[in-house]
Amino acid sequence: MKRQITRRSFILTAIIGGILLMTMVIINTYISYEQTVTATNEAVSEVSSFYLEAMADRRAKTITNLINSNFEQMEKAVDYINSAKIGSKKELRATIGDLKALLSLNRFALVDNDNIVYTQYTTYTGRSRHPFLSEDKMDERSVSTVSLYGSSKQLCLAAPTPDFTIEGKHYKASFVQIDIRDIVDLLAFDDEGRTYFGLYSKNGENLSDTELGPYISKKNLFDSIKGVVSEETWNENHDNFSNKVEGSITFTADGAEETLCYVPVEGTDWMMVVLIRESVIHDRIRSVSERSLEASNRQILFILVFSVIFFSVLLLMLKALSNKNLEAEKENTRTFRNMANTDSMTGVRNKHAYSDMENYLNRKIREKEINKLAIIVCDINGLKMVNDTKGHVAGDQLIKDASSMICRYFTQGAVYRVGGDEFVVVLQEKGYDTMHEVLTEINSEVEDNIKKGEVVISIGYSELNAEDQLVHDVFERADRMMYERKQQLKAMGAPTRSDA
Repeated sequence: MKRQITRRSFILTAIIGGILLMTMVIINTYISYEQTVTATNEAVSEVSSFYLEAMADRRAKTITNLINSNFEQMEKAVDYINSAKIGSKKELRATIGDLKALLSLNRFALVDNDNIVYTQYTTYTGRSRHPFLSEDKMDERSVSTVSLYGSSKQLCLAAPTPDFTIEGKHYKASFVQIDIRDIVDLLAFDDEGRTYFGLYSKNGENLSDTELGPYISKKNLFDSIKGVVSEETWNENHDNFSNKVEGSITFTADGAEETLCYVPVEGTDWMMVVLIRESVIHDRIRSVSERSLEASNRQILFILVFSVIFFSVLLLMLKALSNKNLEAEKENTRTFRNMANTDSMTGVRNKHAYSDMENYLNRKIREKEINKLAIIVCDINGLKMVNDTKGHVAGDQLIKDASSMICRYFTQGAVYRVGGDEFVVVLQEKGYDTMHEVLTEINSEVEDNIKKGEVVISIGYSELNAEDQLVHDVFERADRMMYERKQQLKAMGAPTRSDA
């Protein structure tokens, strides 16, 4: 005999089925949640290590570029002195001082065969002060770390100067010294306490005097981690430092898991070390996971209460909300990108943006996809004099006024502030076609401003030609023209750095 389905059995079946469905959905939700958290935590370590390695490598390359740039500038300075007719020590010191200002060389000096050091202001015996003079003869460039009279550590760059003679005296080397604090300022950026970096010697000594997180702080790296990593890990990374091999260390200290990555700085015996607090990343991801769980619970409630139709409507609403959040995220990304590429003082594009544009144009040049390109190099005259005599507030206003003037004329170009007093304008298409007319107008105003005591800008330009391989080739010609223009303006009465 067939058993009839009663209302009571139907309701009971629906209740049991609903409970089972709810239980399975909840269990599946929690299992998925736990699996997501586990997979995310595993990915965090890999992603953060990759991120750290990229940051460390980028900063290390910045230092290498700084070293190479200083060596190039030293070579220019030596060539200039060698070609000049120096008649006395006083004239030599004056020339050294001019070249320091012109080429931005810190502590530039020459050394003769008797190890006498010639600077802008004095001469002294250098063998006891500079390690690279311990050898009687220099055959190659030298990069060393020195600390003079208890001051902050210096990066010393020395280059041999064979066949270099002044007044019958032979000179064997030239060198510059760069304060490591200046290098730190070049590398630093606001990371809201999540990322730290420092320069370290091969034995783990902190050279940059920067904090590497709250646990290591400014102490010796290997002394600090000795108690929180295994002996094998400690020895492996200590050997990596000694042999200039890149690597990474993950350790737990004071209840927080932290990862540091290190890479050698080419041309030096330094290690660039970057550390990120993984707890920050884990907390943020855990928050995302918890919000995801709450959303799943709401979906369960909607399934049980409002039926399949309402659930479908909810999915549509969630999809719309996701699209809205995606658009908002894209907008935030665009906003942050604009902030990262904008000079905070003048509002024009910054050096980072210029580097991106340079890489893009270099690719276009290699692929022969560009033929109309000009580079304008602009340098503000007398900024140092204004800073020294009227203060940095007046100097900042001079930079802003100069930026406004450049933007007012080069409306068809992209304006970048690439240094304290240096701007670059990239012209293409219409801006390229009208370049000469615009240059005539702005140079006319500049010459009028000399008489008025207003903004004076030295401007050089160059156009892309068939032999150029990189944007830098065009920039170099424009930069040389800019310095020639600066001398012309000086002859007209415009202020220069040497007037300060």
